[in-house]
Amino acid sequence: MLTIALYILGMLAVVAIVFALVWFVFGRGEELPPVPRRTTLTKLPLVGITGDDVRGLVFQQTFRGYDAEEVDWALEKLAREIDDLRAVVHDLRARDAEHADDAATDAISAADRYRTR
Repeated sequence: MLTIALYILGMLAVVAIVFALVWFVFGRGEELPPVPRRTTLTKLPLVGITGDDVRGLVFQQTFRGYDAEEVDWALEKLAREIDDLRAVVHDLRARDAEHADDAATDAISAADRYRTR
């Protein structure tokens, strides 16, 4: 019985020495202070969010967090929608610019015809 007690005490001493050695070599593993309420480490531009901005989002993991696959799916869907909408806006602006050029050309032609009368 004494042998078992000495064995357990010896093992506890070895564990304590290894723990102390690791503590001093690698540090205490101090954590950063918590993020203040109503703030996030997630970054997005104030304006001009693109699909790549949404795809690049990374969220903090928590104990009761969301399913990562669901979040990735939702973010990918949002990113595609943003890209599609930006393409539509670009096409509409290009079309409006063409119509503005045509209208300006028509106005100049009408003014020239009026002057020649």
